Amino acid sequence: MQAGLQANISFYLTGRIPPGELEPLDGLDLRPALFAEYRDLTRLRYDFPLVLAEGSADAPVQSLCGLIDGALREIAGGADGGRLRAHALRFEQEIRALAAESGGTKLSALWAGAAGRVSAHNDVEFQDSLKRLRAAIKVDGAVVDCDAALPSRLFQHAWTSLQNRKAQRFHATVGRLTAQLADILAADAQHSPEGMSAPRLQASVGATHRGAFDFEALSRLLAESTPKVALGEARRRRIESLLATLRSQRFFAAPDRDGAEPHAFAFESCAGAVAAYRERMPEMIALAKAIAMARLEVEGAYAEARHGPFFAEFGANGLDPADAELFPDYLVCLRAADMTAAESELALTAAAAGMPAKIVVQSDDILDLAPIGGEHLAFGLRSRQLVSAATSLASVYVLQASSSHLYRCRERILRGLAFPGTAVFAVFAGAGDDRLPPYLSAAAAMESRAFPAFAYDPSGGADWASRFHILDNPQPEADWPTHSLACEDADRQRMTERVAFTLVDFVACDRRYARHFARVPRAQWNGGAASVADFLAAAEGEVPDKVPYLLMVDGANALQRVIVDARLMRAARRCAEMWRSLQELGGIRNSHAERLLARERAAWAAEQAKAASAPAATTPAPAAAASAAAPAAAPAAVEAEPERASDDPYIETARCTTCNECTQINDKMFAYNENKQAFIKDPDAGTYRQLVEAAESCQVSIIHPGKPRNPNEPGLDELLKRAEAFG
Repeated sequence: MQAGLQANISFYLTGRIPPGELEPLDGLDLRPALFAEYRDLTRLRYDFPLVLAEGSADAPVQSLCGLIDGALREIAGGADGGRLRAHALRFEQEIRALAAESGGTKLSALWAGAAGRVSAHNDVEFQDSLKRLRAAIKVDGAVVDCDAALPSRLFQHAWTSLQNRKAQRFHATVGRLTAQLADILAADAQHSPEGMSAPRLQASVGATHRGAFDFEALSRLLAESTPKVALGEARRRRIESLLATLRSQRFFAAPDRDGAEPHAFAFESCAGAVAAYRERMPEMIALAKAIAMARLEVEGAYAEARHGPFFAEFGANGLDPADAELFPDYLVCLRAADMTAAESELALTAAAAGMPAKIVVQSDDILDLAPIGGEHLAFGLRSRQLVSAATSLASVYVLQASSSHLYRCRERILRGLAFPGTAVFAVFAGAGDDRLPPYLSAAAAMESRAFPAFAYDPSGGADWASRFHILDNPQPEADWPTHSLACEDADRQRMTERVAFTLVDFVACDRRYARHFARVPRAQWNGGAASVADFLAAAEGEVPDKVPYLLMVDGANALQRVIVDARLMRAARRCAEMWRSLQELGGIRNSHAERLLARERAAWAAEQAKAASAPAATTPAPAAAASAAAPAAAPAAVEAEPERASDDPYIETARCTTCNECTQINDKMFAYNENKQAFIKDPDAGTYRQLVEAAESCQVSIIHPGKPRNPNEPGLDELLKRAEAFG
């Protein structure tokens, strides 16, 4: 036993495996124990795949399971609701499997393909369910999975949807102005001598009645009776010039117009976008000026003496934000691995200047090594530098998220794409290692704090607390998220323990860093090891007689213990420090607030001590004391807890920390109120097992499962024992 402990300590300190004592991870195909249930994502029901809905600017990105659930809420309310749900979920699984095989295919095509697969089932009820389900789903569009192409496809689609809506507004405005300006010219032409000439009048009358008129006499009569209110040569030329500018614009495609191709606004480099923006600025100013002048002309309010000097200098100091809003935004999709220092600097320059650019930086690898050598992890340095600098500008919308989380933060994405200025989006696609599906890798990066989610929205309010948010992260108040791990011990008895998911778990998924781990044979498991989370929670050097270990599983889901070397643990400490810094920015564990609170508590304690040492006040008369006590007693009745049946499940909602654990287990049973705090929405929407698991997952132990509502649910004896701790 002692020899095994010495071998473990030796590996921890040196990273070298002593011969015959430990086993290298290469070739073992191990993964973190919490991943045991996620081997085949196509068998699970979660956010992906997504549907890039066509023609929907308000909801351009939707989830397949969300569409199915929405359809079921519409059609499955009757006596056949159970049958419809069963058939719908079975058919959804077919579509999910097809989508995994052929990414980007339209939902309508996948639906037809999945229907063909199940056509062998001649069940009339099944076919009826599919028909009703399809009629209730009125959305079509490409179905995309969480893969390397997702970030650019999703942002392209959402950006295009918003630009199409902007184009509709533009064409409505410019189309109306163009028609009104053309009417002014047409009316002037009709009242001109040429417009009232005999040949023009004759041409305006149908051939059947031409012989009934003396067009020469009619021309003389109109010329004598029509008031002389011609436009004037200067105004006519001005209106003709405005019409030419409005009709020749290239910022928005006009389907009914031939001529030059419209400008492109999607780029793969900041250099290309900035060059195009600079080159088009005179054209933008001319078009904005034409629109402003056209509005005055159609209202008859243009006065040369007053407006001429103003429009002569229009745009000399750049476009006003309201005028700039007329034009499309520039979309720039970048790969962090290809970004040069010059490209990063140009992106920041554009952001500082307020260029209407939406810059998406996709990282496929955030476990890259820092350029200083020594195997220091860089944690996606290129994108981190850009988002940090962009956030410091205070006027740039910034969003960082893993691709696994893009659907959950779709509202933040749309808000950023519609932001009037620069927006920077940093996305980790999780596509750098083929050992894990990109979704799982991306989710692990966010869960492990290696790539945490956050948003900075300058339009959110006047202060940092209103603008900066990190609550999209799992269990944002904790150093590391913890989850329940159910397994069997050596005696094949079921046991459950809380396991943290740390940076070390994430790194363990990457074969490049296998040398930082060593498998410990079960016979050598001993008390000389501490979990990675416990090891990191202790002060550095506080547990010199223990080595950190990680729980992993092999292909058969057999639990393995893996120890970690000191180099990787130092990287984990750095990751935790960066996360704590982000927590402070998000208002969690804020050191300034904690110091202020400590001072206030100390002052309050001093006041209490001073009051306790002061001479006792004269005892009031009984009647006065009773009258003084009466108002104080009244609020107690108001604050009394609402009565509930002792067997009902409940949550101490006021203590909820919004960790998302319970809603991730079952978002029909658990929901959030207007304060983003959990309550039990429908105790019959799930199982007693889910109630117990949610109670075990809750980091502040505020979920009380009560008693089972279904006495026939399997495994109740064991579940009731586990629920005793939360009674």
